[in-house]
Amino acid sequence: MAKSGALNGKLVVLMGGSGFIGNYVAQALLERGARVRIASRHPEKAFKLKPLANLGQMQLARCDAGDRQSVERCIAGADAVVNLVGAFSGNLRKLMGEAPGWMAEAAAKEGAEAFVHVSAIAAEPEGETEIEYAAAKKMGEDRVLAAFPKATVLRPSILFGKDDNFINMFAGLISTLPVLPVFGPESELQLVYVDDVAEAAVRALEDPGKHGGKIYELGGPETLSMMEINEAIAAAQRRNRTFLPMPDGLSATFAALPGTPMGSDQWKLLKQGNVVSGEYPGFDKLGIEPRPLELFLDRWMVRYRKHGRFHAEAA
Repeated sequence: MAKSGALNGKLVVLMGGSGFIGNYVAQALLERGARVRIASRHPEKAFKLKPLANLGQMQLARCDAGDRQSVERCIAGADAVVNLVGAFSGNLRKLMGEAPGWMAEAAAKEGAEAFVHVSAIAAEPEGETEIEYAAAKKMGEDRVLAAFPKATVLRPSILFGKDDNFINMFAGLISTLPVLPVFGPESELQLVYVDDVAEAAVRALEDPGKHGGKIYELGGPETLSMMEINEAIAAAQRRNRTFLPMPDGLSATFAALPGTPMGSDQWKLLKQGNVVSGEYPGFDKLGIEPRPLELFLDRWMVRYRKHGRFHAEAA
């Protein structure tokens, strides 16, 4: 069936497009008939999307976001660009601060109609303690808007999805251990469904005249504490678990150790919480009604239950 719409036939480059959120943005773009170029250090991770694309609709490009020439080559000929590059390790200021500026400059030079920069709520720092991740995100936003003033900046809260590394990390621990520590038990998070953020990115691309030059904060419809999130996961697994609130000092020490699943920046971000400030427009201005975690959690946790879908009692 022939497709129509603002993005039909347009070449959209997804920088860092083989990652978690890139998978969803790519699908939304393919459905609208856009031509998609997935630029990534490991583009082969996006091979699974090929069956969803028509002949010639999807391209894969190997790209090093820390190399300006590599970035410019991947953006050549783009009608629109979405930057999805993010990391908690490595040279954060280069990857999330300088590189987005290069992308925006390249997009402007190519005459791209739209640019969407996916940042994070963390880019609005709280307090005086500098978090390297947050500082890099803020630098990236500033450089993007300086080079491409009509860019749209999206600041999502922590993303969740069936294949995420957040809910599934806790789900794996809860399915295995009878007693678990909870770091930042009272920290409040406004978890946001990855598909909703992907839709926000695509809608911003479709109407840059309306959404360009703006910052959107994207949070889910409910605010949950870390303790409540752990308890909800255990309940969905039909498991009785004991959760121990951990003192901040001990949590910070653990996060500072090498090889732990949570780094110091991640701990600091968790401690300050992750909810929208209310100072910027949100999903409603993009015409999207965000979906809550509870809508999906029970179904997603079936595979973590002792006897899968046949297990109904707490264990």
